[in-house]
Amino acid sequence: MNHLSCATLAALVFMTAGCDSMPQRDGPGPVSESVSMTGDVADGRNRAKVHAELAALYYSRGNMAIALEELRIAAAADENYSLTYSLFGLVYMELREPKLAQANFERGLRLSPTDPDINHNYGWFLCQTGHENESIKYFMQAVSNPLYPTPWRSYSAAGVCSLRKNNLKEAEDFFQRALRLDPNDPGSMLQLGQIRYRQGGLEEARKLVGRYNRIVEPTAESLWLALRVERKLGERGAESSYANQLRRRFAASREYQQLQRGEYD
Repeated sequence: MNHLSCATLAALVFMTAGCDSMPQRDGPGPVSESVSMTGDVADGRNRAKVHAELAALYYSRGNMAIALEELRIAAAADENYSLTYSLFGLVYMELREPKLAQANFERGLRLSPTDPDINHNYGWFLCQTGHENESIKYFMQAVSNPLYPTPWRSYSAAGVCSLRKNNLKEAEDFFQRALRLDPNDPGSMLQLGQIRYRQGGLEEARKLVGRYNRIVEPTAESLWLALRVERKLGERGAESSYANQLRRRFAASREYQQLQRGEYD
């Protein structure tokens, strides 16, 4: 998912993201150690950046084939440009090639072990592949870099991974840290609202999900949370309003099916 500079690349790829056998066109595989640079070092690095940025844009648009081609070109221009391998990792994640994704994330980290974007992306890969505990240390490595422009992304992602391993207290702490850095981070806002609902903190849950629905387009998840909060608070009018929105906007969603079955918790 992301940008045209190192920070922008991070944005394109969050979202909350692998590697091909560059520079060969046929057959996937980890990046070859034999890729050579052409031209002088500075010129090669500049070309690598340009093609990595193009790859990030194609990745964000869902065009993985062209993203891979751009990354092959980037690696051929400069085999030591670490963000190329982070992007390879993201693309291979999308293509469901976990071994190739891991090989390229790890190569990127060998080249730039403290790079926050690469640590974040590898942490997310680990979280998505059943290694939630291990993922946390990479998110924390990302936020420890004082030059990281978006540390709340990594705190929020760490919160999601903590929820996946059923550590509610740790998840709560991570989402709170994210919101202290960016009070309008919608993902952390909604997830903390879910936690507050489970804890019985209905008024705070109402405030959090209400802010979420004002800041971004409501989702089936956010409408379902808002509906259940109002139901527990005894506000039948508000509950009915959210039910109508859920039916009108997300009739095919899992949340609407739960509503029809009366499965509120």
